[in-house]
Amino acid sequence: MFFIEREGLQNLEKIIENFSKVKVLVVGDVMLDQYLWGSVSRISPEAPVPIVNVDKTSLNLGGAANVAANIAGLGACPALVGITGKDKEAETLAQVLKKTDICSENLVSLEKRQTTIKTRIVAHSQHVVRFDQETVNQIDEDEANVIFLKLEKLLDDVRLVIISDYAKGFLTGNFTKRLITTAVRQNKIILVDPKGKDFSKYKGATVLTPNRKEAIEACHINDRADAAEIAGKKLLDNLGLKAILVTQGEKGMTLFKENNEIYHLEALARKVYDVTGAGDTVIASFAVALGAGADYLDAAKIANFSAGLVVEQIGTTAITAEMLKEAVKIQGL
Repeated sequence: MFFIEREGLQNLEKIIENFSKVKVLVVGDVMLDQYLWGSVSRISPEAPVPIVNVDKTSLNLGGAANVAANIAGLGACPALVGITGKDKEAETLAQVLKKTDICSENLVSLEKRQTTIKTRIVAHSQHVVRFDQETVNQIDEDEANVIFLKLEKLLDDVRLVIISDYAKGFLTGNFTKRLITTAVRQNKIILVDPKGKDFSKYKGATVLTPNRKEAIEACHINDRADAAEIAGKKLLDNLGLKAILVTQGEKGMTLFKENNEIYHLEALARKVYDVTGAGDTVIASFAVALGAGADYLDAAKIANFSAGLVVEQIGTTAITAEMLKEAVKIQGL
């Protein structure tokens, strides 16, 4: 059964009020997002490329660190587990986390590894180029065991676990399966932002939040009008999920529930400036809403409002509970 969901906003404000009671364990690929802001007035004489006069730089949290920042921004409490290199970027990441009131002591620094940093050059509100510095080699068994000891100590104190996978070599198949098995045994709610074309390592999780492209590629089906619906149903059944939320950009997002109900939520952004980090915001707000007592549909509505807010801003930006409450109130008028 397929529904276009537009109504039922009255419960959302009550759910948002409970955000401060929620604790979430975030496990995944942490990174720094660096922005160089400037303007273009001429083309280089050396090559047909624009010359950007840089006016300022800024550093934001990216990947799983941005998920944690969104959780903290919503007034909930994140615990973050990830890996870095033993480099200056790792120190900078810890400093940026501290400014966001997120503890960095559960990040594990590994030898022969580069902390992931993505640098974007932006001129006149447009991305000119992005360059990445990172290591994507898979962690070995000894490294995995060290990390797992850290997160096991944190599991008792949370009800929800977010797995934020950016395919940087941390969330290997064995590690991810071990994490999900352990969390399931402790009756945790497990949400996954997946990556890659093989989602089998996420089997047994509670909820997946792929985008449309990721979902249809994981199901190895052709891109057609009903591809997202086919993929959502298939992933729900094959992975033993309770729900799957497929984000579809300007077309909104679609929630698939295990009782064969499908709800489509229309996009709420007034104007899209930047989709960077939108997936992080979606899974963070969806998880916090579930922890605050929402059912899957109300959690999806809150995630949809959150996505609409974040894409109206440039860069990875954590939204707040107050921003969310205001957006819900305006929509209800």
